[in-house]
Amino acid sequence: MTKNILVTGGAGFIGSNFIHHILATYPQYRITVLDAFTYAGSIENLPPDAQDAGSDRVRVWCGSVCNSDLVQTLMADADMVVHFAAETHVTRSIFDNLTFFQTDVLGTQAIANAVVKYAHRIERFIHVSTSEVYGTAETPAMDEDHPLNPASPYASAKCGADRLVYSYWRTYGIPAVIVRPFNNFGPRQHLEKAIPRFITSVLLGEDLTVHGDGSAARDFVHVEDTCRAIAALITAPADKVVGEVFNIATGTDRTILGIAQTIAQTMGYDADRISFVGERPAQVERHTGDWSKIEGRLGWKPLVVWDSGLASTIDWFRQNRPWWEKQVWLRRVPITTRSGRIEYH
Repeated sequence: MTKNILVTGGAGFIGSNFIHHILATYPQYRITVLDAFTYAGSIENLPPDAQDAGSDRVRVWCGSVCNSDLVQTLMADADMVVHFAAETHVTRSIFDNLTFFQTDVLGTQAIANAVVKYAHRIERFIHVSTSEVYGTAETPAMDEDHPLNPASPYASAKCGADRLVYSYWRTYGIPAVIVRPFNNFGPRQHLEKAIPRFITSVLLGEDLTVHGDGSAARDFVHVEDTCRAIAALITAPADKVVGEVFNIATGTDRTILGIAQTIAQTMGYDADRISFVGERPAQVERHTGDWSKIEGRLGWKPLVVWDSGLASTIDWFRQNRPWWEKQVWLRRVPITTRSGRIEYH
């Protein structure tokens, strides 16, 4: 059966990978992309179908999720909504927090209001939250009931959006599902994120810079596994997923220093080229995800092994230099630390 999916933020990292996945896996689905095409989104991220103005499977709209009139116009034709659109970089949120609250909270409100208006036809509303809402892990593995302790402006904006969607489900009964992916990696990821920043630093012959002592640990999940999980939530029976929160994770954490060392070793680079800058304000010490809930409900499990996923990601950046060279100047932003010192992170 043909379904029309509205994908916000579809020109960004996870959003564009999701569109590639849907077009390759579900030939009966059609997609409408809404993206503001900020520094983090590009038409080049989208598959050829999306770049063809005459495509019968994909149409692309340039606009903000905060534009309620535009959102409602596009929602009128949708059967499902996957809401990726957000500002997503922790360090940039310290530098420019206003944009994060406008896009992440007010943009989500505009989407949720449109879902309420067209609730008679919207079958599923997937809100893409983040593991950052949890803050530092208080348990060996963080399940969906872990306390929400956002530590940065980005995390607090996403936490506000997360709870806003939950409140709309409770209040209006919309068919909302909240997903909290842990740290994603893979092709087409912006250079402000750790793994592509490390890879491109090697390719440019630069030092790999690590915050603090590099002991902060994260659970990295390949973007293809995240796309499979979201697709499973779209097609699952409503009684198994609506009103629920699901982690997308691997259950294994890795230190940022360890990742830098692994990338250097894998790429044949001198490990002495790893250098250290000041600790990032609001640093989260550890994220380790418990993904047993989505496995129990839908049978999903992470399939991309870390070593092969990292190797394929390195290969993608090696083979797509023209894509990422335009972003090199965006890898670092100036922030003011608690001591009042200005550092580039």
